Amino acid sequence: MTQIHDLSATRMAAAVRTGEISPVELADHYLARIERLNDQVGAYATVTGDRAREEARRAEKAVLEAAGPADLPPLHGVPVPIKDLNMVEGVRTTFGSAVYSDLTGFANDHVVTKLAQAGSVLLGKTTAPEFGLPCYTESDVAPPARTPWDLTRSAGGSSGGAAAAVASGLAPVAQGSDGGGSIRIPSSVCGLFGIKPTRGRVSAGPIVPDLFGLSTNGPIARTVRDAALLLDVIAGHMPGDLYRAPEAGGPFLDHAGRAPGRLRIARSKESPVPGVEVHPDCVAAYDEASALLEELGHEVVELPQTLGADMVPHFATLWGVMATMTPVPEESEHLLQPLSRWLRGLGEATTAPRLFQAHAALQGALRAAFPVMEEFDAILHPTLAMPPVPVGHFHEQEPEENFRRQTQFTPFCAMYNISGQPAVNVPLHWNGDGLPIGVMLAGRLGGEGTLISLSAQLEEARPWAGRKPEIWTA
Repeated sequence: MTQIHDLSATRMAAAVRTGEISPVELADHYLARIERLNDQVGAYATVTGDRAREEARRAEKAVLEAAGPADLPPLHGVPVPIKDLNMVEGVRTTFGSAVYSDLTGFANDHVVTKLAQAGSVLLGKTTAPEFGLPCYTESDVAPPARTPWDLTRSAGGSSGGAAAAVASGLAPVAQGSDGGGSIRIPSSVCGLFGIKPTRGRVSAGPIVPDLFGLSTNGPIARTVRDAALLLDVIAGHMPGDLYRAPEAGGPFLDHAGRAPGRLRIARSKESPVPGVEVHPDCVAAYDEASALLEELGHEVVELPQTLGADMVPHFATLWGVMATMTPVPEESEHLLQPLSRWLRGLGEATTAPRLFQAHAALQGALRAAFPVMEEFDAILHPTLAMPPVPVGHFHEQEPEENFRRQTQFTPFCAMYNISGQPAVNVPLHWNGDGLPIGVMLAGRLGGEGTLISLSAQLEEARPWAGRKPEIWTA
């Protein structure tokens, strides 16, 4: 029997608009599942049950008063959680840190405002690691986020709670953010489709600065269409943003129903991080994806050398400085996790000339790499170099070893935060242990539409949404 959480977000939105399903019914269903299952998967840091029910009641009233389905916004009555790195006015916002465990949001991030304008219902705040710095989600303010495919293993990060929620049926879709792989990593280990948009496509404002342009908000979903719909909702340049993405060429949802045509696709499994040996399961997923792309009529060639190992220390310099961007009172520094203290120490020790030199070196490398990458419609990589790892694999280590393990786990993602290009995780493969192993496709600047069309074609050829972890039917 079909359950409410079996429905895609697009199907759910259509059912709300026609009166087939009630927003109150949706909210109650998801809140009940969260109450039963959240302790197992660690998806939510804060649940906004009273607010969700009130928003659902207002949404239900609006359906009754609307002249017709076309008068309702695209996500009307659909529950969507917000990552705990994003500010929601009047809702607890911890940034994954004990330093801010008692903070109440005093403003709405632009993505929160856009989701509200689209009619969505707020279920709560999904778990995130401290300040979003690591690629796993194990904080001092919430339980670890776990992949529902194996509850002993991490859901990744920093959007680990968002991915755990969607993969466990605790939300139909979720908003995430990605500064070094933080949408694609958890999407890979949770068997989901996730999009890191082009730099400047989605505003980080009005509070968070976009100085380096590494981080962006984006969707995490079970289907390509759901992710495209969510991206349509949250996209848009806002006053004061430093970056502006190229025009999209129409709604992203339209691209999900449009054939991509024959594309020229480059591929590489060579890690830009020295000393990384890609796990055979990740190589198998990459090779299977390559074969499928050729089977669908695309030209697949090897990617020439672009961004190399010399970029790694420059990115690490920027990451350390970014770790200092969230203010921490001196009397609260003892509440920070060891990794955060270590990264902030690196950032505080970085001089202004060293920071600008790192930024300049990255820009110089991109100026040489873009003419090569622009020759291709998409670029294929493994998303990660390893299958999902046990909870504590990083967190239980000393900071230096923790950070080293992270770079070994996710060597491919950050290059597209540096370049600003869009990139997606596509969940085409599960290994012999039943764990999802994603592959990553990156596109040209402004090329989300092509990636969405191509991903929809892959989804049609090898459907994945019907694959669900055991907890799905709990």
